[in-house]
Amino acid sequence: MHAAAEAEDEFHDEIFPFVPAPEDGSRWQAPADLEEHLYELCEADDAYTYLRAVAVEGLYRPVALHEKDPDADASPLLTVDLPDGRKAAQVYTAGLLPRPHPAVVYEFVTLGALAEGCPDDVDILVINPATPCEQYYLTTDEEREVWADLHERHHRDDGLGDRIETRRTGAPEPGPLLHGLACGAHLCFANGAPWNTLDWHGAGHHNEVGRLAESWGVHSREDWLATQERLLTREVSPWYWDFVLGARLAVIAEVGPRLDPERWRECVEVTLRNRVVETGGPDTPHRPGDDPELDDFVRAMRGLVGKILRYEARFRADELLPPDGFVRTVAAWDIGRASKMARWGRGARYATEAELRTAVERTSRAAQAAYTSWEEFSAGYILGRCLHFDDESFGSWYTDVLHAHRALTTDPDSPWLTVPFK
Repeated sequence: MHAAAEAEDEFHDEIFPFVPAPEDGSRWQAPADLEEHLYELCEADDAYTYLRAVAVEGLYRPVALHEKDPDADASPLLTVDLPDGRKAAQVYTAGLLPRPHPAVVYEFVTLGALAEGCPDDVDILVINPATPCEQYYLTTDEEREVWADLHERHHRDDGLGDRIETRRTGAPEPGPLLHGLACGAHLCFANGAPWNTLDWHGAGHHNEVGRLAESWGVHSREDWLATQERLLTREVSPWYWDFVLGARLAVIAEVGPRLDPERWRECVEVTLRNRVVETGGPDTPHRPGDDPELDDFVRAMRGLVGKILRYEARFRADELLPPDGFVRTVAAWDIGRASKMARWGRGARYATEAELRTAVERTSRAAQAAYTSWEEFSAGYILGRCLHFDDESFGSWYTDVLHAHRALTTDPDSPWLTVPFK
């Protein structure tokens, strides 16, 4: 963690998971579906099927941050000495990971990587120790062959996306935090990540750092702070998307809902040319033919009107919009990503817990200021994504997020059916 962030972050005792069974003997409430399944397998004493389940989703291993190697696989495996003289290594499933700690991170590791890289002096692998679904395995050569085989047959790097993952324990109470987390539901669905947790470890510290660097050019705490603020203030997406959408609202306010597209295009052009005069003075070239660069931009903005109309027609055909619906703003494209950027920053240890909470609450307020429902928020997000990536191909940049929209608006476990928008 960056020194400034570590100084501001909260040190606490929850370094490793500690989840005792209920004292009254009642059934344990597992945090997620995987842990519920593992709990049932422990009760059935089915150690092989337990391994098969963790082979599918992978595990997380704790690493002291000051010992962390830039290559995640090279960081030493944390071990403990048992009373009988044997040495044990501890790993965990995602749902049991604790609050992020300034001194310890968790790295993603597959069962196959453990089969190949578990140190020779480790005698026992403990999965989910100090929890109701803990399981112990010897690390013999024969046992590791089983691990490698299960990994090869069942693990898929990209096989856990396109699903709603909801934590059953540890989520914030209803309010701005939970609402702000729900604003990131599209990205959580795509990644198969839990939408309702602040205890964010994501794909493991090394992978979270890499995600921000490769996809966002974020390499430091300062980069993250700047990017998070730009998303929250909606300065990442081009300003002219909402300018063109706003011109339509102005025309509708003047003439009513039966909109002539040419009237919309004329409003865009006149407003742009008038703004040039307002900012540059009455002698500034602004009429067609006076300024070729301005003419090209006006032409592109008139073309954007047509692109938006064609996307909205497809949205209505796919029931993403109601029959008379249209998109008022693409603010959700930045707001939804801001919700996840706050968590990615936490996973990379660029953000403190307080900064994560503040950013998520700001996300909630921004969404409620711009929209009136999750369906409207989703349509704005999807149009922004399509304008950014799809270029009217209606390929996977559109179809993937349409699939997410349908799941998020119909699945009983969806945040959009359990968290009121207002």
